[in-house]
This record gives sequence, structure tokens and C-alpha cells, in this order.
Amino acid sequence: MEQTHALCVELGEPASLQPCQAACALSGTGYNRNMDLPLPLTRDVVLVGGGHTHALVLRRWGMRPVPGAQVTLINPGPTTPYSGMLPGHVAGHYDRDALDIDLVQLTRFAGARLILGAATAVDPVAREVHVPGRPPVGFDLCAIDVGITSAMPDLPGFSDHGIPAKPLGPFAERWAAYLAGEGPASVAVLGAGVAGVELALAMAHALKAAKRPATVHLLDRSAALTAVDVRTAKRLRATMSDLGVDLRENVDVIRVAAETVALADGEEIPSTFTTGAAGACAEGWLADSGLAQENGFLTVNSNLQTSDPAIFATGDCAHLGFDPRPKAGVYAVRQAPILYNNLTAALTGGRMRAYRPQKDYLKLISLGGKSALAHRGGRFFSGALMWRWKDHIDQKFMNRFRDLPAMVDRVIPPVHAEGLQQALGDKPLCGGCGSKIGRTPLRAALVGMPATTRKDVRALPGDDAALLQMGDVRQVLSTDHLRAFVPDPVVMARIATVHALGDIWAMGAQPQAATISLILPPLAPELQARTLRDIMETAQDALAQAGAAVVGGHTTTGPELTIGLTLTGLCAGDPITLAGGQPGDVLILTKPIGSGVILAGEMAGHARAADVAAAYDLMQRGQGTAARILAPVAHAMTDVTGFGLAGHLHGLCEASGTGAALDLDAVPLMQGAAELAAQGVRSSIYADNRALALEITDACKAALLFDPQTSGGLLAAVAPDAAEMALKDLREAGEPAAQIGVLTDSAPRLTLT
Repeated sequence: MEQTHALCVELGEPASLQPCQAACALSGTGYNRNMDLPLPLTRDVVLVGGGHTHALVLRRWGMRPVPGAQVTLINPGPTTPYSGMLPGHVAGHYDRDALDIDLVQLTRFAGARLILGAATAVDPVAREVHVPGRPPVGFDLCAIDVGITSAMPDLPGFSDHGIPAKPLGPFAERWAAYLAGEGPASVAVLGAGVAGVELALAMAHALKAAKRPATVHLLDRSAALTAVDVRTAKRLRATMSDLGVDLRENVDVIRVAAETVALADGEEIPSTFTTGAAGACAEGWLADSGLAQENGFLTVNSNLQTSDPAIFATGDCAHLGFDPRPKAGVYAVRQAPILYNNLTAALTGGRMRAYRPQKDYLKLISLGGKSALAHRGGRFFSGALMWRWKDHIDQKFMNRFRDLPAMVDRVIPPVHAEGLQQALGDKPLCGGCGSKIGRTPLRAALVGMPATTRKDVRALPGDDAALLQMGDVRQVLSTDHLRAFVPDPVVMARIATVHALGDIWAMGAQPQAATISLILPPLAPELQARTLRDIMETAQDALAQAGAAVVGGHTTTGPELTIGLTLTGLCAGDPITLAGGQPGDVLILTKPIGSGVILAGEMAGHARAADVAAAYDLMQRGQGTAARILAPVAHAMTDVTGFGLAGHLHGLCEASGTGAALDLDAVPLMQGAAELAAQGVRSSIYADNRALALEITDACKAALLFDPQTSGGLLAAVAPDAAEMALKDLREAGEPAAQIGVLTDSAPRLTLT
């Protein structure tokens, strides 16, 4: 009898999934009994846009993936807002984070890749989606859910001085900044449909609660609220009157300026915050796709397929050619199970399901305060009870993404060798430098190894690269590789390349040549080609920016993606080593720390999506400019990686014969790192790094001194008379550098000031 996995029972999955299969299914690939490797990926499914339909599809995929299918989500940011709660946020009932679905955690749960960037084109012939700044994203199946915009490109001045109500993210940010201002406020909402009325009521309520004198104008070229019944319209008009909303019907807006909205009759309406809620426009790039459209919206059949059967579309960007409906989020939500089924059917040769949109649905309209109006089928109710009902529905929807089922990590067989549980530890193995071998076993392994006898090779313990002397030419040599922690191979390739270049920059050398070693997970030949192209193009671009060339490499297959580089660099003079530091030297750090705890927090579901995305950006930031500024003045230099700031600083002190006094308050941190450290989040090799200086407190910021860094900054010891100018040059170049302490005339130890 097959054993039922507890998580499968909780999620309503069939009992036929065995524990090992369930665990690997949640990783998105499945399990291969014959090879102890993930099943090969054979098809690419690309979801363009993080709309409601795609968010729900990803949740379903996490519970029941299709083995062999690789899923990728492309979205401009790491979160996507839920439109149903926008009026409540505008009114001040929800904070900004309450609206956001965390796509970093959702895609990890689904075993999917997340590409942060806005799609600008889809090519049905080449089967590619174009995203600026990276190679095209290939697909076998594609689904588009990019929503709509309420921008008004034909209205003079709107693009410069107005803000469309959709997309929601930019609008919410602008509104929060405006609401936080002082003095009288004047707002204009263009479009008096239900959405415009709901927005105007929310703004009026928020400004009143902020005790700011304000006028909210609601303008429409025709009659207001024509899409609702008479009683509903009457109730909404009364609420607008109570909140002082100035409703102007049958007026033509001809121009938007910084502080006014001009009408055709010559009147100028005061407005320092003008938004558009009238109508719906499709994203412009869809028009160039060659797919069948209706007013720019992609026409789909009942299976949600466009005129190309391999491309689906849902949500507001789709036109239901078989049964047209108005734009409403309720349709997007109910399309999710159909899209999931039909993507699965297209992958497996199964049967498609038809989507049948409902004829009517419950409409819940916010009335500014914690009151709402509900109507359906000619009946309506309003008041605080309806608000509580609306809030219940909205929170229930969001809880689907806040409370993702716990992911199975590793299942230990009941019969196993002693010490297995201890070796596995109590947390998943981190990627990046968090997966490095710790200082203690590494040093133990290197003890007694004979030094090289070659006169043309110098390899000092602890230095970032070896020095090769060939006549008058000084060349440095280094190697590094990273176990992937980002599913997107482009981001991972850029981080791995910048990380490996750090050793060359730290020696004061100019990057010269590189070979690349890759371990790819099992992939079908076409997916292998796509992945190799993505990695090689990205690595070549990053190396070319640093002045280096790719001269070869090696590829093999393994259980997970690993990217390694061996690099050479040329030194114009003597290389910068760890041994040149002098007492009194100022310590300069060129990047904030905290990547290890953020990556560990992301794996555990604790890190905020925005903090993870910001950490990825910092890890992709090269240090070539910083190295050029520091190399002429640095007595000693290293890059901060797996042993953490404390470990690498201790290594510099050991080699230089100095101590170090560190100003803990001056050490810059990545956003979100301190909060995670305070929660007790730690990376895999934290304990080994921590053993270096047990006398230092384990409080949150001090703990981050031992946090392993991936693609960390340069740490340089600079003479005091040169430090001020170096810091000035670094900051003018846009580098987030900081002075964090000094070297001292003491034994090699670290003290905090």
C-alpha cells in the first residue's frame, strides 16, 4: 500500500503521491528513481505578467506541477498588487504591503523562475518574449496576463502631469506621497464610472482623515454611473455629496497642467493630483504581436487561446471573442482553474476545458469609509456590514498567497546511518557563498600542504588570487563557482561573473580572460540550448564590460545549476595583497552587507520580495569602478564573500599583523537584513563564521558581521590622508561606499567601537 504524504492530504492532493515524489514535485521537476536526479525539463511555459489569473495558476502549480515542464513568470517587479483592495488602501484602511502578492515566494513555492522586467514584445513565430536588458525568453507555451492601463495618451498634458489609476503599483506610490504632504489638497479624477466614483470617495475620505482642506473633483464627458441601476447610482451620489466630492458631468477636459485641469468651456479646475479612471487601454506592445485583437486586446476563444494556440491570454488584457464581457477582476479569478487545466492539457495531450463567464456577479463598491455597497440582480445593500463582508472576501483571497503550504525539504528514510540528521542540519542548504565550506574544515584540510617550488608562481595563504610572473608580465589567477540560488539563469550568471571578478579586482588587476564551467540540471536539448545561450551571453556581456574575454569552458549535467569561472588578470605593478595594511589605515567597504541572511530568509519564506530584489541588484553590481579608485591608494584589499565581513577583515589583519576597530553603526546593511537577523534568520555557514570571534555579541547587527556574502563589496585599508578623497570619488561614481573603521597596532583581533 502506498504511503500518503501529509502535505498532499492537507492540499487535497491524491494519495498516490509518495513522499519523495511530493517533495520533488514541489521543486517543480519531479523525481527520477533511476538516477537520483530531477526529471529532465522538456518544455518551457512562460507566464507574462503577474495578474490575478497567473498568481492563482502558480499557486495551483506549486501543489500539482507537471513534471518535465519549466515555468517562468515575467513581471516588472517582485510583487503584484491586488486590485480589490486598492480603494481601501487609498482611503487609508490598508497599508501598502497589504495589497501585494509576493511573487518571489510564490514562484519559489511553484518551483518557477521569476524574471524581473517588463515584457516589450511577444514573437509568436520565434516563440520568444522580449524583455530589455537580457536575451529573449524562449517558450513552448505562453500565457499573457498583463492587465490594462487607464493612461490617456491623447489628452494633452496627462502623460506629464497625470497618473493613471492602472497599473496600480505606480498609482499607489504616487498617492501615498501626495497624501503625506501638507496644506490644502486639490484632486481631479477623470472618469465617473464605478471605478472613478470608488476612487474619488476613497481619496475624499483619506484627505478628510488627514485633516487636510481638500476638494475632490470627479469629471466625466457624459453622465455618471450609467452602468449601474438607478437605486445604486442614487446611493453613490448621496455618498459623494456627503464627502464633498464635486461631481461634474457632461464636461470635456481638454488639457492637464501641473496644478489645473482645463475644460472646453474655459474653466480651469484646480488639481495638484490628477488621475485617470476612464476606460481601459491595452498595453501598446500587444498590438505588434500579430495576434488577433479587438481594440488592442487579445482575442481569445473559450479555451482562453489566442489566434496562436500556443499563446493564451487572460484577465483584462484579453477580449472574450466568444462571449464579450466588461473588464472586471472576478473574471480573471475564475479563469485561473481553466488556464491551469488547459496549460496542463497542452503539455500532456489532455483535454481542454471551456471557460463560461458568469452572466452576473456580486458587485461590492467601497464608499470611502469602512462602508460598502453590494448589489446583484437588482438587489442592493449598504453599510458597515457590507464593508466587513468585502474585507472578508479580499482577505480570504490574499491569504491564499500569505499562507502558502509548507514546502517539503528533504525526507529522511526511517533507516539511516547515525549522524545523517546532524549533517543535514535544521534548514535547507543555502546557495551562493552560504553553501561554501566553512573556515574550520577548510583550514584543517590545507594544513601541511607544501608550498609551490616554482619561482614564477606565488600563492600566499588567504590572498584572493595567485600571482604568475612571466618576465615583466604579472598575471593573477583565480577561480570561483556558485551553486545557484536564483532560478533565473541570466541573473545567476551575472551574479556569478561579478562575484568571480571580485578576486581579480581585489588584487588591483585588470580582468583579462575567463573560462566558464557549467553544471546544468537535466534538460531536453532545446532547453539546454536556451539555457546555455542565456548564461553565455550574460557572462560574456559582464566580462566584456570588465575588459575581459571568454576563451573557453566546460559543461556537464548534474542535479542543479552551478556556474563557475576561472579568471586571469594583469597587474601594471605589484598586486595588492592582504599583507600591506598599516596601523591607522582607514577601512573602506564598497557594498552593504546582508546578502546571506536575505537569501536564507527568502528560502524560509521570511524575506520581503522588495528586499530580495534589491539584494539581487546589489549582487549584480560590478566593482570595476570601485577597484580603479581604490587600487592606487589601498595598502591592502580583499573582497567580502563567504567568510563574512568579520572573517575577511580578520584575514587581512592576520596577514598585515594588525588589529581592527570596527564602527558597527557605520557598517552599511542591505535593506531588510537587520530585521531578518533580529528574527534569528541565519545562513548555513553562519555558525562556522561565528566561531572566529565568540567574544562579539550575537545581537542582530553584530551577527551580520559573520553573514556570508555573495558578490560582496571590496574591503580596502587606505592611508588616512587618502581616504577622504577616495570616499568622495567613490560616492560621486555612484558607489555605496562607507568608512567602517581603522586598523590598529594590536594583535590580529576585531573590536567594536
